[in-house]
Amino acid sequence: MARYARKGRDGALYIGYREEDGGILIPDERMKGPAGSTRTGDIVGHEFRSDILGDDRIVMVYRPPGYSPMNPWRYPVLYLNDGQNMFDAATSAFGVEWQVDETLEHLIAERAIQPILAVAVYNSPERFDEYTPAKDPQHGGGGADRYGMFLAHELQPFINREYRTNTEQTALMGSSLGGLCSLYLGWQYPRCFNLVAALSPSLWWAGRELTRAIAESPRTSHDGPEKIWLDMGTKEDKDDDLIADIRALRKVLVSKGYVVGENLFYREVQGAYHTESSWARRVGDVLQALFPPGRGFFTAD
Repeated sequence: MARYARKGRDGALYIGYREEDGGILIPDERMKGPAGSTRTGDIVGHEFRSDILGDDRIVMVYRPPGYSPMNPWRYPVLYLNDGQNMFDAATSAFGVEWQVDETLEHLIAERAIQPILAVAVYNSPERFDEYTPAKDPQHGGGGADRYGMFLAHELQPFINREYRTNTEQTALMGSSLGGLCSLYLGWQYPRCFNLVAALSPSLWWAGRELTRAIAESPRTSHDGPEKIWLDMGTKEDKDDDLIADIRALRKVLVSKGYVVGENLFYREVQGAYHTESSWARRVGDVLQALFPPGRGFFTAD
């Protein structure tokens, strides 16, 4: 059973079970906003037990302004790898957050995007394994399918029960290995993740196996993800190997029927490094590409 947390008047997150289950709210040090927390907006925390992964995973859910479980609207969902880096500098691995919460608050207020739910899934010590689709001779890994099963068969059903979701618009976003994972799971399971954002994906992993696998796959733009965001900073390595990798994948995706500027959003970001701050500066563009307002702000029952 998943526990949940809500923000108290003191700004801390409190964890407990549903009232109908006889649960009570108690402080939880791992999930409440630590000193210096930079969380913004309505964010709910869950400690989610995964039988597939065999561990507890912290999941933070951003709810857009006006969200209520009592209203008739349903919202697109954005799942975020490396979730501890998304909303809060105090929990980010490098002390720099992506500011996904602040960016969502601004873009929704400006009606530049649809109101969406954002589900930030914290990573674990098994990150290399969970985010990689194949075993690398030097680094190991190769457990992305198991992580995908956790998302698709455990976490998504829970989120769809607990929140008013529009399952026709479900995105997965990440950077570096998290971007590699997003690409792989979106390509393998487009019915679960029909929108994909891969920022600075580690396409070099396992001898560029993912690019080869996509090229050899019978899947095309007609049965693959509806939209793909793909980018790389020009300052991420000295030899431009990463730029060459992403250009190669762009070529493969175009051969599959994707059209740059329509359902493939491709960027070579001048002067950008392989850092959280660089990715934070691109979040707004990603959100506007994946969730434009023209499709309708809400889907009613």
